[in-house]
Parts: sequence; C-alpha cells; structure tokens
Amino acid sequence: MIRGVRAACMAAAMMCSGGAQAETTYQILGFNQLEDWEKDDHSAAFDVFLETCTDLDDPDWQVLCAMAQNHDRKNAKAFFELLFRPVLIQDGAPALFTGYFEPELDGARSPSARYRYPIYRMPPEAKQSNPWLSRRDILTTDVMKGRGLEIAWVDDPVELFFLQIQGSGRIRLTDGSTLRVGYGGANGHPYRSVGVELVRRGVYNAHQVSAQVIKNWVRRNPVDGEELLLHNPSYVFFREVNRVASHMGPLGAMNRSVTALRTVAVDPDYVPLGAPVWIEKDGAGKMRRLMVAQDTGSAIKGAQRADIFFGTGDAAGQAAGRLRDPGRMLVLLPIQRAYALLPDELQ
Repeated sequence: MIRGVRAACMAAAMMCSGGAQAETTYQILGFNQLEDWEKDDHSAAFDVFLETCTDLDDPDWQVLCAMAQNHDRKNAKAFFELLFRPVLIQDGAPALFTGYFEPELDGARSPSARYRYPIYRMPPEAKQSNPWLSRRDILTTDVMKGRGLEIAWVDDPVELFFLQIQGSGRIRLTDGSTLRVGYGGANGHPYRSVGVELVRRGVYNAHQVSAQVIKNWVRRNPVDGEELLLHNPSYVFFREVNRVASHMGPLGAMNRSVTALRTVAVDPDYVPLGAPVWIEKDGAGKMRRLMVAQDTGSAIKGAQRADIFFGTGDAAGQAAGRLRDPGRMLVLLPIQRAYALLPDELQ
C-alpha cells in the first residue's frame, strides 16, 4: 500500500482509535438529505476530483472520469447529482473528524551546532526487515551514522518528531530555498501515542491534550521529554520530493498533490481512494463540504473516520491540531456501484 501524507493521527495529540466494531451497513441517501449541499462550491471539488480520477482503474470510475474531463466545471453540481449517489457507510463506531497539515521546519544541508538533528533516508536493511530497529535503537546508537543517509539537518527534535507523524513537510534552508520531503518508509513498529502516555501518567486529562500541549511539555522537561518521545517505537524515514511545484500540496496516498480543505484521508477498506466524499463535521467551526478521498493514514481506521488536510505551515497546523469533532461522512459512489452494496431485498 502506498503511504501518503499521513503517518498517524495528529489532532488531539494522536489519541485516535478506530476500526470496525460491528457489521458494516450501507444506506443510500438523496442529495436533498445532505445538509447544506446546495451551498457548497461544487466546482472546487470537481477540480480536485479531476486531479486523481485518471488513476482509478475500475471501468465505472474510468467512464465517470472521462465524462468529467469533458464536462463544464460550472455545472459540477449537476455532474455529481446525475452520476453519483451518496452512501452512508457505518461500522458501528461513531464518526470522528481530525485534521492534518504539512509542517515547515528550519534546517540545513550540512550539520552545525544549530542544525544537528538529521532527517534520514530509509537504510536498505530496513526495507528487508519488518519490523526493523525501534526508534530508541535508531536514535541512541550509531547504526545510522557515517552512511550518507541524511537528507538534511533541522534545529528542533520535537518538530522532527511531529514531522514524522505527518509523514511529509518542507524544510526552510539557510540559503533561502526550500526542500520538500515525503514519506520514504518506516521501521515497522506500531505507533504508540505520546498523548495517551501523558494521560496515563496523570500529567493531563484526555481533553487537555493537543499537539501544542505535548510540544510545550517536552520542551519544559527536556530529559523526561526526550524519553517520552522514545516511548513511540515507530520511526518514519523520508525521501526528497522534487517534482511537486512549491505552490501545490504534498503528495498523498495516490501519489498526487493534496488540496487544502478539499482532500480527506480515509480508510480505504471502506472508502475507495479517489471517490468524492460529503463531509458534515459538527463541533466548533461546522463544516459542510464536498471533498475527495485522496489520502490514508495508519490511525485512520473505520467507515466514519476521516482526516481533513488543512494546508501548509503553522496556521494550518494550529487549525488541524484543534480538530477532533463528530459528524458524518457520506461517500459518493457511481450509481450502479452504490446500489450493488445494498442487500438483495432492498435493491
């Protein structure tokens, strides 16, 4: 499976859980049952759909993509209503929306007193062994040193840890240029939430934990903070990404650039990658919007689990980090495919 932007859940300090809890059910709704469907910018979602629909292999999707390529984007709403049906897929677990983003770090191509925390490529032996060494083994031994595996060096180990959680990012280099890195593999160990660990220790209550809270605690407690980060044995390696223009988003699981507030990461066991999805996110800053499932993540598990891409930089990170809301998500499927999901007696 191609790994995209997401490495694990960022929002609410990686305290996400998911997975099927009961039998999966399917319900076809009308577009008039989607709250505020009429108010969205369907043409913006249509453009994002076109970015990845050519990569879909199944014949019904290929036909829809060909029709989209010859359709006037001004009539995008009619395109979706004519050729798709909204399907509510449920597995017994409540809906959960979180957010992710593309971080920006300060770094350099060569190490120095300031820039001394390396971003590593994946070593060949790690590709042959699953799992390979743990985070602790990688960071506290010399196994990675002197091998030319460094892509760049950054000045903040805490931000580097969160870069690994996001799975991609930009490095602002000392010469004013920008280096983009993307997910290059992992050591195969399961992700352990440092947010959950802080709650277990009694440092915070669950509702108090966020990405920024964790960062601040680690920096206030450098010795214990370093040990806290080592609690997570999972380690992400990177690759340099050169073919994506600077104004475009990072590559998602479909190996295409993702789009802020129009791309969502989903569980592909329930939602086909490339499918349009209708988001009804409740909580603060209610969101009713048509997006496209273009990404995945190791913590994004379940039929009603979704991670919304917020963009690049600190502001996007703050918005993404605050998000942990209920609601519902509907998948827009080709008409025949939608009805094929129903039990025979309901077709």
